[in-house]
Amino acid sequence: MKLQLGADEAQKLLAAQLKGELPDERGRFGPFGGRYVPETLVPAFERLEAGIQQYLHDPEFQDEFRRQLREWVGRPTALTHAPQLSERWGADVWLKREDLAHTGAHKINNAIGQALLAKRLGAKRVIAETGAGQHGVASAAACARVGLPCSVYMGAVDIERQAPNVDRMRRLGAEVVAVETGDKTLRAAIDEALRKWVTDPSGIYYLLGSAVGAHPYPYLVRELQSVIGAEARQQMIEQAGGLPDAAFACVGGGSNAIGLFYPLLGDDIELIGVEAGGTGSGLGQNSATLATGTPGVLQGSYTVILQDDDGQVQETHSISAGLDYSGVGPEHAFLKAAGRVNYVSATDDEALEALEELCETEGILTALETAHAFASARDWSQKNPGKRILIGNSGRGDKDMPTLTKFPARVRTYAGA
Repeated sequence: MKLQLGADEAQKLLAAQLKGELPDERGRFGPFGGRYVPETLVPAFERLEAGIQQYLHDPEFQDEFRRQLREWVGRPTALTHAPQLSERWGADVWLKREDLAHTGAHKINNAIGQALLAKRLGAKRVIAETGAGQHGVASAAACARVGLPCSVYMGAVDIERQAPNVDRMRRLGAEVVAVETGDKTLRAAIDEALRKWVTDPSGIYYLLGSAVGAHPYPYLVRELQSVIGAEARQQMIEQAGGLPDAAFACVGGGSNAIGLFYPLLGDDIELIGVEAGGTGSGLGQNSATLATGTPGVLQGSYTVILQDDDGQVQETHSISAGLDYSGVGPEHAFLKAAGRVNYVSATDDEALEALEELCETEGILTALETAHAFASARDWSQKNPGKRILIGNSGRGDKDMPTLTKFPARVRTYAGA
C-alpha cells in the first residue's frame, strides 16, 4: 500500500482519533496496527487486553499511577526556556525536560504504569527489552518499586555501547540477558523477550518499552506516556504565553514522540518527528524507517519497516542505540500516512553537532537520541524565523559517554585563566 491516505479517509480517521476512537476494536490505526502473533501468544495478549480494559482507566489504578508519577518519578517535569539557543536560532525555544524524570528519561512513565498493571494481573516476574538501556533501567527501577523480579533482554552490541546503563540495571536488582542472535540490537532483544514470554504467559508479564508491537501495546504505551504532552501543553500556555508553532521529538519505536504529540493533535501545531539518518540513505546505513521504509509486519504489528525487495528485514544503523530499530510504532505510520505529522531525519554528525551546541549554550547534556530532534529543530528555525518551538528533551546523555568519548570535546583555553 501507499504511505499516504486519501484526503477524505485521512480526515475521517483523524477525526476518530481526536475522539479517542483509535485504535479501533481490531487494534488498528487506519490500515496500521493489529495483532499478528503466534497462537501460543494469543492467550497472553488477550489476558493483557482484558487487564487494560479492567484497570487502566479505573479511578483507583489512576490514583496510584498519578501518585507514583508525582512522588517517585518527580512529575510534572520542568518546561525550560532556552535563551541562548533562542538567540542563536532566531526562535523562542522551549524544552520539555524528561531528562529530569527519575532514572533520566521518559521511559519511567510507561515502566511504572505497566509494573503496577503487572501486579494487578498477578504476574510473578517481569521481562523487558532495551536498546539504549533507558527502558531497561526504568523497568528495573519500577519492578524494584513494586516488588517484582525483572529480567532485561539487551542486544550484545548495545551492551557494549551502553555500559553505564547495564551496570545501573544490575544495581537496581535486574538480570541483564545478553542477546547474541540477529542484529544484536533492539529488534533482536524484542524477539528474544517474546520467545521467553511464550514459555510462561500467565506467570510472566512482558513490559514492552515502546509504542510498537501487537495490540494492545501501542495503545497502552501511548496512554501511559501522554502525560508528557498533556503537561507540556499546559506549561506552554502558562509559561510561554501560548502554544508552540512547532513541536519536535526524536522517533525510534516512537514512545517519546507519541507521548508528546498525542495531546497536541487537535491544536494548530506543526508536529515533527525526527528519525536517525545515520551515515547515508542506503539500507543498513540509517534507521529512518518512515523516510525510506515500506509497509509490512514486524513483531506482531502491520507498520512501516526497513526491508529489502524480498521482504527481509534489514539491519539498521544509528549512533544512538535507542533509535537503532528497523520499524516504527503503527500510530506513527498512520500519522504520516494521514499527513498530520511530518517525519524527517538527522544524521549522526548532525546529532553530534546539536548535542555539543546544547551543552555549550544551555548546560544540558542531552541523550544522543534527543540530539536528533535538536538538529532538526535548528534547521526548521532557520527556515521559519521568529517562531515559538517546543522540543521534547526525552533523556539525558550520561549513558552515552562511552560513545561520546570516541569524539573528543574541544579543548578550550581562556585568557587570564
